[in-house]
Amino acid sequence: MTPNINRRKAISSLLKTSLGTTAMVGSMGSMIAGCEAADSKAKADSPPKTKPMRMHVGCQHGGTGKENLEYLARHGVYHLDGGSPKLIEGVGWDLDDSMAKKEACEKYGISLDAYHLPLSSAGIDKISTPNIMLGESPERDREIEMIQQMISVAGKTGVRTLNYNTIILEILRTGRTVDPSRGNASYSTWNYEEALKQNKPKTIAGDVSIDEMYERITYFLDRVLPVAEEYNVRLANHIADPPAPVGFRGITRWNSPDVFEGIKKFAQLYDSPSHGFNLCLGSTAEGLKDPRTEILPIIRWVGERKQIFNIHLRNIKGGWNNFQEVYPDNGDMNFAEIIRELRDVGYDGMVMPDHIPHHDDPANGLQGHAFAFGYIKALIDVIGSEA
Repeated sequence: MTPNINRRKAISSLLKTSLGTTAMVGSMGSMIAGCEAADSKAKADSPPKTKPMRMHVGCQHGGTGKENLEYLARHGVYHLDGGSPKLIEGVGWDLDDSMAKKEACEKYGISLDAYHLPLSSAGIDKISTPNIMLGESPERDREIEMIQQMISVAGKTGVRTLNYNTIILEILRTGRTVDPSRGNASYSTWNYEEALKQNKPKTIAGDVSIDEMYERITYFLDRVLPVAEEYNVRLANHIADPPAPVGFRGITRWNSPDVFEGIKKFAQLYDSPSHGFNLCLGSTAEGLKDPRTEILPIIRWVGERKQIFNIHLRNIKGGWNNFQEVYPDNGDMNFAEIIRELRDVGYDGMVMPDHIPHHDDPANGLQGHAFAFGYIKALIDVIGSEA
């Protein structure tokens, strides 16, 4: 502030004097130019401002029992997707059970940030609300009423995010790949050519076009988004896993075959603070040819729209139609680049491990998650302290 104030005083003093004209104008021009040059140099020499780190490591496994909450607290994980409260058949979630889950978390300093709606990735024949994506009325209307009640329970409990899927086909995989270089860890694998050889049947939904898929999605969201807005709850849609070619087993997924265009289309269906994504970066990468470079513009586009409500962070080797799910440090994506991009768009939610590789040790799940928690926490800490 002081140099600018002094500059204005100097100019004002010169203007008030009755000294010569031409020489004075020249002096003023030199003085102004000199001041502006000094200001420009000061700005150039000052380091660029770093955006604050607002995200935190989270978890979506294990529930709200004592054993899991202690496990999370030991590993410095204080944000949780608690699964879901008890179901009251034909009604929705039990509010008292939801409050008990929240209180159990608070005993360990853990914030219960999210639940899963009963629209999972298990496939249309394995979920309790199949008619929403089958598009069958009046059954889907009754299921939607239950979802509305669940949203109200989340809102009353202070759980701000509800994760869900809009799929018919389940998660698609064709087998596992063993990696001797990582202690014989086993990676979940998808290969489209192998899937065609397996020749699995269509689901009970039969053939569903992309237009029919979006009709069912919008029918659902038209009725639940107003309730979510009323209760200040965000509905976070998970990327269909994996994006697949058009018409595979009779279904065209909402984000296929171009995953970025699918994300854009879904994002722009509604202008609502409750409408956004559980942005699974592993699933998104599965639809890309070069995940490392192509994932960053997707994060930027969705993040600048403030539609990232949750992050699933897992790495893959490969991409469109052929990939393996691997550890955070041996896949094709660079997680440091991803955390920086999330920081720069102001993301302030959970970053949680997802689909950890397996191995024969009985504690393989706990070990894999502990490794991933530490990896993510370290990246957040280091990148958050960058000048």
